[in-house]
Amino acid sequence: MKKYLAYIFYFLYWVLFFIAAKIAFLLYHFHLTQTLTATEIFKVFLYGLRMDASFTAYICIFPFLLFLIQSIATHFSVKKIIRIYTNALVILISFLIIADLELYNAWGFRMDATPLQYFKTPKEMGATISTAPVFLLMIIFIFIAGLFIFIYKRYFDHFIGASQKRFSVVHIFVSAFLLVFLFVPIRGGIQKIPMNISDAYFSEKVFADHAAINLPWNIMFSILNRNDTQNPFEYFSLEKSKGLVDSLYNTGPKRIPSILSVDKPNVIIIILESFTAKWLDCLGGVPHVTPNLDSIAANGLLFTNIYAAGDRSEKGLVAVLSGYPNQAITSIIKTPNKTRKLTSINQSLEKIGYHSSYTYGGELEFANMKSYLINIKMDQLTDKYSFPVSERTTSWGVHDQYVFDHFYKDIHTKRQPFFATLFTLSSHEPYDVPMKPHFKGKDQTTLFENSVYYTDSIVGSFINRLKKDSLWNKTLIVFVADHGHPLPGHDPNDRPSKFHIPLIFSGGALTLKGRINTIGSQTDIATTILDQFHLPTNKFPWSKDLLDSSAKPFAFYSFNNGFGLVTPKGTETMDNVSKRPIFISPGFDTSQMKYGKAYMEFSYQDYLSR
Repeated sequence: MKKYLAYIFYFLYWVLFFIAAKIAFLLYHFHLTQTLTATEIFKVFLYGLRMDASFTAYICIFPFLLFLIQSIATHFSVKKIIRIYTNALVILISFLIIADLELYNAWGFRMDATPLQYFKTPKEMGATISTAPVFLLMIIFIFIAGLFIFIYKRYFDHFIGASQKRFSVVHIFVSAFLLVFLFVPIRGGIQKIPMNISDAYFSEKVFADHAAINLPWNIMFSILNRNDTQNPFEYFSLEKSKGLVDSLYNTGPKRIPSILSVDKPNVIIIILESFTAKWLDCLGGVPHVTPNLDSIAANGLLFTNIYAAGDRSEKGLVAVLSGYPNQAITSIIKTPNKTRKLTSINQSLEKIGYHSSYTYGGELEFANMKSYLINIKMDQLTDKYSFPVSERTTSWGVHDQYVFDHFYKDIHTKRQPFFATLFTLSSHEPYDVPMKPHFKGKDQTTLFENSVYYTDSIVGSFINRLKKDSLWNKTLIVFVADHGHPLPGHDPNDRPSKFHIPLIFSGGALTLKGRINTIGSQTDIATTILDQFHLPTNKFPWSKDLLDSSAKPFAFYSFNNGFGLVTPKGTETMDNVSKRPIFISPGFDTSQMKYGKAYMEFSYQDYLSR
């Protein structure tokens, strides 16, 4: 009987390890754990147990196979092999656990296949996490890995893999049976449908559901189920989804005012890194952080109810330039064969004689942005390697002051009319801006606040400089954020306040001033601009004109496996896994959510078909 304890003990060892991982997750995010009841915390462990057992079974395949071999070759000792295998896995999974602890703060969802797209640019990925409490995370890593390596050696090692004294047919049969039996916990039981991520979900509180997830199982499941052939969002028939989406956009003849003083003005789009509306006083945010943008908005055209289409820079880029919605479980920018079929603002303007350029102080290879920009036929690309080494002073590349200076000189060398895009970067983590702090404090919110203040000051200098030359009166300038941010205020991942961003039209070619309060998205920028040039917009079916008084006011945004729908009556957000609402604002008519579901389903089908 003692020889069979090896199987039981090894399995229990890993279940215990994953229970400890859940405890670490709950403690690290104690401010969120406090929102759970004792019963909900108990259910985190209870509902997560099947997933823990499932990944434990995956881990056990190799040791159980060795046990089977040992039952045949009785003098073959597998103890050392299993010890090395176990210690290596403990170290690897512990590293994933501590990485997930901090990424959850930044992204609001458990680690999955998403970070894999950033491995090609490790410097940028390092900059993203450089503000994390590395010392604390290292202590947690050493504690978890060290504790379980010690526990294994002290309490489990002597049970595992000792050579057998004699050959036994029964032992061979039992070993083979237990190896095969692992596939029961792997699939989550003997039910018809194998376990999936929704089996860990039990609560309307998203954090409770996330806490129940087994991290390595989630990563593996995400990688193995990266499917570009089947639509996972089946709320209605595709015909019904198409009809509901069409009803959002097909609203009759457009009624659009002309806002330009010249027929073919230069167009500049400035995409502001992480510029959440919460920092702009003109949008009801924190005063005195963006005095220049507030002034530009006061003297220009401010759109007050605009939402980012997604939560990553590369997703915002596609939404702004191509008017294309985001995908909740992937991003079209990762697939060049699909982005090749997207149209863009610059391609439309090129037909009437415009030259296009894109300027960024970082690496264009990051998150596959370069392939997208080439596919949409951007004429000129400028990245950090276009700048002298002496100006590459931030971990991301080149600070905004140098980028704007280069950009200003560059647009004066261009044949007019031109379409030029600039993407800032200094307000990205680690917020290491080259100025004396304007706001006192070392916490993340204050560091972020200072970086936004810095970029705003550079924007102000650029605009003041441009006003003094002849380009000003022949140019339309569009300011928009790439995405919002949880800070300030630590917004949950799905909240509309996290996605609320500024959109400001400025420039000497602009004739209409004031505030536009209609609800819209980054995806609407393309049609809004192109309509002013009387150019066709039929290739931008996901974009509406924000100045069109006949258009329906709404915004759709997506986050990790979920989406939000913003309407004049409020916002509802939906979790696609549990298919339950996460957040419903007071007064929201929940019958409208059918439009959000249809948009999620039909837009993803459009992505698949490209």
